[in-house]
Amino acid sequence: MGLFTLPPKPPQDYLDLDLFLKEPGEEAPVKKFRRTLAAEWFPQSGIQITWPHSETDWAPMLEEVTECYIRLTYEIAIREPLLIVAPEAGSVRALLESRLPRRATNSIIYKECPTNDTWARDHGFLTVIGTGAPELLDYRFNGWGGKFEAALDNTINRRLYDNRTFNGTYTDHLNFELEGGSIESDGLGTLLTTSRCLLNPNRNSQLDKTQIERILMDELGVERILWLNHGYLAGDDTDSHIDTLARLCPENTIVYVKCPDESDEHFQELQQMENELKSFHTASGEPFRLIPVPLPDAVFDEDGERLPATYANYLVMNSAVLYPTYAQAEKDNAARLSLQKAFPRHDIVPVDCRPLIRQHGSLHCATMQFPKGVLRGKE
Repeated sequence: MGLFTLPPKPPQDYLDLDLFLKEPGEEAPVKKFRRTLAAEWFPQSGIQITWPHSETDWAPMLEEVTECYIRLTYEIAIREPLLIVAPEAGSVRALLESRLPRRATNSIIYKECPTNDTWARDHGFLTVIGTGAPELLDYRFNGWGGKFEAALDNTINRRLYDNRTFNGTYTDHLNFELEGGSIESDGLGTLLTTSRCLLNPNRNSQLDKTQIERILMDELGVERILWLNHGYLAGDDTDSHIDTLARLCPENTIVYVKCPDESDEHFQELQQMENELKSFHTASGEPFRLIPVPLPDAVFDEDGERLPATYANYLVMNSAVLYPTYAQAEKDNAARLSLQKAFPRHDIVPVDCRPLIRQHGSLHCATMQFPKGVLRGKE
């Protein structure tokens, strides 16, 4: 237990939660928002992770990735409620209660459910808020274009909802392929995404760009979509998810991956992506404030294949930003400084994610946040 050092509790007035969503039984919120996909930095009721187990692709390195998940669990659960989904929830609970302080374990909600894998960002609910009860949108996840089995992961949301895990209205969108890691919302009507993913024929091949835009606008409550046509990471299974490349942040800011090394295979694509970002404008017509994070030094698997290490795959919480590190002291620290500029009132907390990128994902991919009022507490 000496590995885990408790941070100070954030001040009570750190966020004015009443400005956003009301809890069940409360008076109407002070401020009324448009119906839209909640921004990640909106006040949260908790985070979901889906636990690795021996029937997943993690089997050959289960002990290593479990240690990463214990660390991730700790950093989340000392700050806000954490929902852990697992096929054998009791054994996960026993493990965590033997390893973590009570301050962390008291915040954990366990739900038992069969799963294929661990990528909660892509099989979890998307939450639309603003005009009444939160809407829990359940989209179909097809293993990033049929690359991996996902039938069990597609049952998680309905099982959790039927098990009274969430407040809100369940809406079935299982006729449309959409992963949470493929879209970014500012909560004010703007969506950021990539054409390589959302227009890939391995997702919704029967629809063209105009039809996909209309579905996203209608169902997610957004008014405009910013499409990136450039940017990729070697080793990426997701067909260029936006959360590996560029992230919307408060105050019309975008954090993005920058590669100044002309000898790196990513140089040209990320340079073109940067130029695209510079051409984008906010809803009011102003250019975005752009904050680069470095591209990590190349990380390779045992077969010599490059892995998709990225600092853009961070998680925003109520009082902290958890970000992935890769044992690259100079670049890990440079990423921390950039994220502090984007989130000046948050603690910027590192989590070693070298195990996660072995299966081509990172910290944001492994998590899903829920706005205030959505995740129910322990019963």
